[in-house]
Amino acid sequence: MSSDAIPVRAPITRDAAGTLLGQTMGLVAVTTGLFAVGAYLGRDLSYGWGWLLFIAAFGCLIAMNFAVQRSEGLAVTLLFGFGLLIGVATAPTLSYYASADPQAVWQAGAATALFIAGFGAAGYATRRDLSALARVLFWALIGLIVFGIVTIFVQIPGAALIYAIVGLVIFAGLTAYDFQRLRRSQDIRTAPLLAASIFLDILNVFLLLLSLFGGGRD
Repeated sequence: MSSDAIPVRAPITRDAAGTLLGQTMGLVAVTTGLFAVGAYLGRDLSYGWGWLLFIAAFGCLIAMNFAVQRSEGLAVTLLFGFGLLIGVATAPTLSYYASADPQAVWQAGAATALFIAGFGAAGYATRRDLSALARVLFWALIGLIVFGIVTIFVQIPGAALIYAIVGLVIFAGLTAYDFQRLRRSQDIRTAPLLAASIFLDILNVFLLLLSLFGGGRD
């Protein structure tokens, strides 16, 4: 899951880029905090409710794409609502791992921080345009989602491991691309959408690593 609504443009001034970086990462931090709150509040939720809230969360994400050019405040509110709802939606899965193997949760969290920092810094620093790579990775992500659906109905040896490793490769590239967009974007109003993209990178990497550290349990 990754938002590609913001095109890569010519570099802006260092001061403007720094302002956008600070604002975007601040929004990412708050959204992550709300995700944690949601995960705590929904720790006893059933998987059925989790799926309904998952749909509601992505409704906020879709609405934010339309709101960002009209009202920055509304876009930020929808971003925060998305973070809280997706936290509640994923709470049953996180609760399962926390009870079955608490160490896996901490390992996944630490590895996610290193993963995002490394590939994010590489994407922010590189002069090479990553937009073509991002288009390839987007279709690779669609293919991975289809593969995941197929494995629900067809038994494939090592499917969970394949899904996690391929997913991490895809999100390594998408993380680099999103941080490059953060450096090149010319419009401060794009901060909520950039924050949503980076938060989704973090969330997906965390869940993929959690499945690896948790021994491939679903």
